[in-house]
Amino acid sequence: MTEVTEDLRSWIGRSETLHDAVNPTPVIALTATLDHPAIDAAPGTLLPPLWHWLYFLPMHRQSEIGADGHAKRGGFLPPVPLPRRMWAGSQFEFRSPIRVGDRVARTSTIDDVTTKEGRTGKLVFVKVRHELRCNGAAEPALVEFHDIVYREAQNPSDVPPPPVAAPAEAAWRRRIVPDDVLLFRYSALTFNGHRIHYDRQYVTQVEGYPGLIVHGPLIATLLLDLLRRQVPGADVASFRFKAVRPTFDLNAFHVQGQPDADGKTVRLWASDHEGWLTMDATATLR
Repeated sequence: MTEVTEDLRSWIGRSETLHDAVNPTPVIALTATLDHPAIDAAPGTLLPPLWHWLYFLPMHRQSEIGADGHAKRGGFLPPVPLPRRMWAGSQFEFRSPIRVGDRVARTSTIDDVTTKEGRTGKLVFVKVRHELRCNGAAEPALVEFHDIVYREAQNPSDVPPPPVAAPAEAAWRRRIVPDDVLLFRYSALTFNGHRIHYDRQYVTQVEGYPGLIVHGPLIATLLLDLLRRQVPGADVASFRFKAVRPTFDLNAFHVQGQPDADGKTVRLWASDHEGWLTMDATATLR
């Protein structure tokens, strides 16, 4: 694994730049998916935080798709020789608005590659830095760090980490029912072919999970959506989230929030039907 690690670390610094336009249809579609009243998303409409995930979608050819529904290893991301890939967390700086009609360039750079020995074997962490620039601007409107974790295949003898109880008190709380339609619509909107989100036979028999897995980015989006519902017009300056425990479609879950006394910092979290913490996040307002 040492030789593999050094080879993977040689990918640090590699970058690519993609271009896209903030078209209205994905905004209208996610608005409906999150159960908001319909909007026309006219040019100039402000893109809510995290909705940039509706753009720069992975357009791999069908022949390039691997057994898990993701693209086969290689390309921009380092070819980590571990079968399971998960979104572990992200950190964001929202520096200036992104609006419908903007033309956006996203420069992505491999920021770091590290390995560690986990409870269930080898883990490889890849951190990717994304910078989004609008309409030819020199400075990025958004800076995102994306943490990806690769791990070994599920083993029946694996012992899951002990769960952590979610905070008992919340100022805001919303119940979410993660049915097949919600997961399908979000997968379609983000062109996410990962089979753990829609293929029940695959996720239970191959990956060893009890049900379909709710997308981490969807839960993060629902956390900031809760903030938007409770504080209309909130101007988010930064946001970070960490996935703590998988959320499955077998039961409803909750997104919750608690603003600090200063009114500028909001702790947001998700919990499952048993009260265990599944995602922990913090938003900072301007």
